[in-house]
Amino acid sequence: MQFPSQGTKQDGLISQAFKPPKRGSPPVSAGGSTRGSVCISGKQLITPLIPSNKLGLTFAERPKFFWYVPQTSVKTAKLLLLSDADQNVFYETTLTLPNTPGIVSYTLPESAPPLAIGKTYHWYLTLVCDAQDFSTNPRVEGWVERIQPESSLSEKLATADARKLPYIYAEAGIWHEALTAIAQLRYSEPKNLRNILNWRQFLTSVGLNAIASEPLHDCCQAENSASK
Repeated sequence: MQFPSQGTKQDGLISQAFKPPKRGSPPVSAGGSTRGSVCISGKQLITPLIPSNKLGLTFAERPKFFWYVPQTSVKTAKLLLLSDADQNVFYETTLTLPNTPGIVSYTLPESAPPLAIGKTYHWYLTLVCDAQDFSTNPRVEGWVERIQPESSLSEKLATADARKLPYIYAEAGIWHEALTAIAQLRYSEPKNLRNILNWRQFLTSVGLNAIASEPLHDCCQAENSASK
């Protein structure tokens, strides 16, 4: 599918692309999708919805995370957040997955500790194919860092309507809120063509075009969690 370039209008469509912030990469190399597994059907792998450098910025104390989960025979996944150069477990939980493949999400709950401003956290999502040997389970990883918004940006966000929020966050390089805002528009109006195309353009702009047309599930639920 051909998309209009960023910042242009065509048939009422305002293109939506992510502008990566000018900053360094995470402390260590974070991986993308892992190799296949006997519990995954087909050639598609788990894919995290994060920028190419694997670091997503956020303003939120408890941001929302997104992943693509292919057809799998298992129904649970383990989410783990580490802090202090991977020395401490910041938060962990077990998620219940949907019965069909697609893009799933999870928001850190109120029971989780808030992310500290200026601190980077390393996260892992692991499909629990083998509860006895986790080394064989498919896994993806990435980083999240909470930063403080500038006052001018805070003022702009405070007066913006829901349709403008994805563009404002994307222009500022705030990944988690940009993705959450554009996903919320899809949840609220799933058949709206502009929302569908903006979603695809947003994911394509960071190299996630392979999963841009996958269904978006409004889930997931945590079975149990722990934090420190």
